[in-house]
Amino acid sequence: MVSRLILFIIPVNPGSLELYPLPMLNKPFRIFVFLGLLALCLPFQASAAPASDPENTIYLDLPAGRVVIQMLPEVAPRHVARIRQLTRKGFYDGLPFHRVIPGFMAQTGDPLGNGTGGSGQQLRAEFSSVKHLRGTVSMARASDPDSADSQFFICLAQAPFLDGQYSAWGRVVSGMEFVDKIRAGSQFNNGAVSNPTKIVRMQVAADAKK
Repeated sequence: MVSRLILFIIPVNPGSLELYPLPMLNKPFRIFVFLGLLALCLPFQASAAPASDPENTIYLDLPAGRVVIQMLPEVAPRHVARIRQLTRKGFYDGLPFHRVIPGFMAQTGDPLGNGTGGSGQQLRAEFSSVKHLRGTVSMARASDPDSADSQFFICLAQAPFLDGQYSAWGRVVSGMEFVDKIRAGSQFNNGAVSNPTKIVRMQVAADAKK
């Protein structure tokens, strides 16, 4: 038997609200329905899910937190394979973000820390239609299109002038808020950073214990 009526506010059209009665049978049922409606009204926040493709996912640990990069082997297979190989060797651990231009990009991967170093193995360009959006991860290079080595950058904002000119190999899928905390340089000195933020550890997700 219906014992009470509880009014809920339900939007009917923009700019107006109407009250509709919702009959409730008993207290337990009332609580159940209320919690269900409350869950529907609250903003949904997904927790960090395990990497769907651990072999093609990078965990980039920064002082501020973990950045998760989904690699794009279907777009840049040679670059992805080399990044994975260097990562497994521990090449990137402790390297600085030596060049960071606010509103543009953060660059790392140079063992010398001045933009001139690398691993000693250059890669043939894999330019593609992937857009350089905020969170795109792409290879740094010299004027020679086939001069990319170990240095890469993370776009801090959309940079369409890079499209088709640099080999994009991944995208940040979580942790951009930590990338934003990387210590920046100045546009007036080409983004060179004094006392730069360093990579704590870089791992292939398939190898990571935590």
